[in-house]
Amino acid sequence: MTKTRIGVIGVGYLGKFHAQKYMANPEVELVGVADADPANAAEVAAFCKTTAFDDYQALLDQVDAVSVVVPTSLHHEVARVCLLAGKDVMLEKPMTTTLDEADDLIALADQGQRILQVGHIERYNPAILAMEEHLTQPLFIESHRIHVFKPRGLDVDVVLDLMIHDIDIVLSIVKSPIASMHTVGMPVFTRTTDIANVRLIFENGCTANLTVSRISRDNIRRLRVFQPNSFLAVDYGKKEITVIKPGKGLDENSMPQEEVVTSCYLHQDALEMELKDFVKNVRDRTRPKVSGREGRLALAVAQEIMARIKEHAAGHPQLFNG
Repeated sequence: MTKTRIGVIGVGYLGKFHAQKYMANPEVELVGVADADPANAAEVAAFCKTTAFDDYQALLDQVDAVSVVVPTSLHHEVARVCLLAGKDVMLEKPMTTTLDEADDLIALADQGQRILQVGHIERYNPAILAMEEHLTQPLFIESHRIHVFKPRGLDVDVVLDLMIHDIDIVLSIVKSPIASMHTVGMPVFTRTTDIANVRLIFENGCTANLTVSRISRDNIRRLRVFQPNSFLAVDYGKKEITVIKPGKGLDENSMPQEEVVTSCYLHQDALEMELKDFVKNVRDRTRPKVSGREGRLALAVAQEIMARIKEHAAGHPQLFNG
């Protein structure tokens, strides 16, 4: 079987894991890694037993596909070069900084019949995958993504850094246009928004309440879905899903009994599953679960949320400039 030749562009904190997963995939030949820091590229290349490239464009002549794991501000520039070179692209989230940039990449992928997959990794969280068979008619969704402060990823707003994961998950669950939204957010440690909340009301009647923060003392990543006759609780970190349904009969207090089933999938690796799916899409020419269009949809909602938070702050300077 011919191996798929892949390179990784950007091997910082996340990119080095891309390289490691490709190295371990028997269907992949990890041709090389490229990074703006030659020493970093050399270190990752040595660990993964591959070649370090100072210039990522030199890598393109030798590969079928690439993972683009550079800072968000460079996503469009780098992915554009790769698509124009006829390469399939796995692009980390958020796919771009603007919708015009996203539209440009989608058009280039379509024109060149290239795979453009966006790295919304929570779609591959095994608890989320297990949840799909239990979804019926979600009426209320509550999401909390609370992270300990880290001096990484601070070049983007917390909505683009963290909430975009939950936006993508909720949009994939509800599958209905957004009718209205109410937002609030504020900076705490940085110059951009560090904590934010949005309430999304969908045209089909579902409501979703999303909260994110990157200034917590603890890490919490949880999703709850309420629907007729069942309640689903997902813990992203534990890769665990609990399904609660009405049981048969009453308990000792004459209350309806509950049927509670908890399943845990700690042995499954979301990034490994995501990148294996990318390789499959490249080999079989199949449409990604999260293509450029899904990535753009999540980006559009995230940008609307950020715009409304900014408007709210401008209207209340006594609160935000104290």
